[in-house]
Amino acid sequence: MQAQSIQQLFARYKILALLLAVAAIWVFFHVATGGDFVTARNVSNLFRQMAITGMLACGMVFVIIAGEIDLSVGSLLGLLGGVVAVLTVNQGWSTPVAIVAVLGLGVLIGLFNGFWVTRLRVPSFIVGLGGMLAFRGVLLGTTHSATIAPVPADLVYLGQGYVSPLWSTVLGVAIFAVVVALAVLRRRRRAQLQIRQLPWWADLLKVLAIGAALGVFVATLNSYGGIPLPVLILVALLAVFSYLASQTVLGRHIYAVGGNLEATRLSGVNVARVKLVVFGIMGLMCAFAGIVNTARLAAGSPSAGTNGELDAIAACFIGGASMRGGAGTVHGALIGALVMASLDNGMSMMDVDTYWQYIVKGAILVLAVWVDVLSRPQRD
Repeated sequence: MQAQSIQQLFARYKILALLLAVAAIWVFFHVATGGDFVTARNVSNLFRQMAITGMLACGMVFVIIAGEIDLSVGSLLGLLGGVVAVLTVNQGWSTPVAIVAVLGLGVLIGLFNGFWVTRLRVPSFIVGLGGMLAFRGVLLGTTHSATIAPVPADLVYLGQGYVSPLWSTVLGVAIFAVVVALAVLRRRRRAQLQIRQLPWWADLLKVLAIGAALGVFVATLNSYGGIPLPVLILVALLAVFSYLASQTVLGRHIYAVGGNLEATRLSGVNVARVKLVVFGIMGLMCAFAGIVNTARLAAGSPSAGTNGELDAIAACFIGGASMRGGAGTVHGALIGALVMASLDNGMSMMDVDTYWQYIVKGAILVLAVWVDVLSRPQRD
């Protein structure tokens, strides 16, 4: 009975538990660093650092929900970031044209990976492993194992720029207004369909909590120049992919494919096409992350994206995605990315040895999967 209660607790309050874990991590590092962790400057840098892993996690969570895995995303991030540097620095392309070309290339490479998985029936683990090696090799060949710099100033702005405090405040108010509108529409829809729902005060408390968190977030970042542009891009991607996952037919099909592949196929869903789209989305997110990473570093680095796939996968599992497929959310994956970025940032500020950082992150990943096991009913 007690084990069943623990399972229900993890399943129902997983996101709340994650937020409490983030708060605990921040308190620990704030004390351990003598009050240097939770400062406007470090929080701004933390979210900027988290944005790149978050972009990868936005795509990876759909791959995992669909019951697949992609180990090539770190190398693909590095390759696409190197390509945008080569196009703008060596070839003299304008930044907007180079960005569009790299985004298109990312989609094509993602579809290429998906083609191997869906049409040629090569396991996604092997396709990703091969891509991890091949893309890194292409990157080294493209850049001749040398850093390509300096990239144009308008590209650097994407990774290092800020939204002004005034517009950051306006954006925060607009987001809160959207949250309120969505909450009201959801209650009306559930009432029309005569679906049981929470008391009005529970939804009100939830909206007020989101508003308070949003207010603190914007105020903190405004005290250090405003919202960083990579964070703004990530918020936009969160909105787009949350809508895709919860409000579209494609989103329902992705969950169905991961939840029960055979039943979904028998119901008439084109499973191969759904998975192909998922890998295309993953390629697009690698392109976004690669462009922003190059902009943040102001250079194309042949070592960019190293271990990026591990951080993205860990973020998804920490955020509630199931290794069995069929479960997970975009916002959960981003909270998982925040956990990973907080650990990296805090341990770096404490000058923790690199090997301990790997040990801690590996242990967190195993713990996250164990929580997933606890939250699922056990079968004899």
